[in-house]
Amino acid sequence: MIIGVPKEIKLQEHRIGLTPESVKILAEKKHEILVENNGGFEAGFTNEDYLKSGAKIVKTPDEIFKKSDLIVKVKEPQMNEVKMIREGQIIYTYLHLAAAKELTLGLMKSNSICIAYETVTDDKGRLPLLAPMSAVAGRMSIQAGAHALEKNQKGRGLLIGGAPGVKSANVVILGGGVVGENAAIIATGMRGNVFIVDKSKKRLEELHELFGDKIIPTESEKVDLKKLISECDLLVGGVLIPGAEAPKLVTKEMIKSMKRGSVVVDVAIDQGGCIETSKPTTHANPTYIVDDVVHYCVANMPGGVPRTSTMALNKATLPLLIKLADQGYKKTLKENKNYLSGLNVYKGKITFKGVADAFRLEYYSPEEILNQ
Repeated sequence: MIIGVPKEIKLQEHRIGLTPESVKILAEKKHEILVENNGGFEAGFTNEDYLKSGAKIVKTPDEIFKKSDLIVKVKEPQMNEVKMIREGQIIYTYLHLAAAKELTLGLMKSNSICIAYETVTDDKGRLPLLAPMSAVAGRMSIQAGAHALEKNQKGRGLLIGGAPGVKSANVVILGGGVVGENAAIIATGMRGNVFIVDKSKKRLEELHELFGDKIIPTESEKVDLKKLISECDLLVGGVLIPGAEAPKLVTKEMIKSMKRGSVVVDVAIDQGGCIETSKPTTHANPTYIVDDVVHYCVANMPGGVPRTSTMALNKATLPLLIKLADQGYKKTLKENKNYLSGLNVYKGKITFKGVADAFRLEYYSPEEILNQ
């Protein structure tokens, strides 16, 4: 199979779909890999690295899309990339379609086969291809929040860990999943006063066992969320409904109740955000202010640490990619229901219910459609 790896063109996105190590594994299986010129440079991978691993360097994305059977990316195709997608071509990347109607309609029109990293599951219902980037984003959320709390960033002028004789900052993390757990790793390491809010009592017990008294586990149904948010210095939104738009848990009124210079980091922004006042930002201009509250809503947070992110992502995405390349998408998806859950768009039809529901489009069962 011919596998194409175009350079990422989303603003401030420096990751790449495949590392040289992954290329070598695929090349040894006799697959042809086309990598765009300097596509991995910002992640620390040179053309020479890819050539040594068995890839061919291609000058333009147009050539990659024309020649490849399967396209491997990191971020969702941008609209000028969508125009290059061919009928029947396999697109394997993060898509986050429930927050992107124009992209969804564009991919439907392309008649391609679109497999989304973020909806592939495992036997326990977890999201193994989303997890590594959620872990990175969770850890970065505290770094970003700590920086935004500095006075020259228009924050409160607080150090998360306080100082001798000075109380630590209050950090509230919404969601106890992968994002929340990894945010807590950094926040507790910085000696913040950390609250984790989740609806699952069982999950909160697991987190308390992991972190001990370094966190304050908080059941969402038993807490006055507005009061908790009004008292916090850093709020991290890390809630997720797989493949669907994030629920708006934090209202405009709650934001108004926050202290001047406090900070919001909405990690759920690539799924529409879990805070009413959130809107996507970039690494170039990461923050804005609403009601004197600093908002950090970068939609591709892991793109800021592209080398770490690319290597972590490939460890998760490569097994399915090898299957797709070795035996084709139909056999691969039919054999494994967890892989099948990654199928979002199939030749003009929506095959993931969360996406169909978001835009009131007709939903088609992936099992049935692959057997037609």
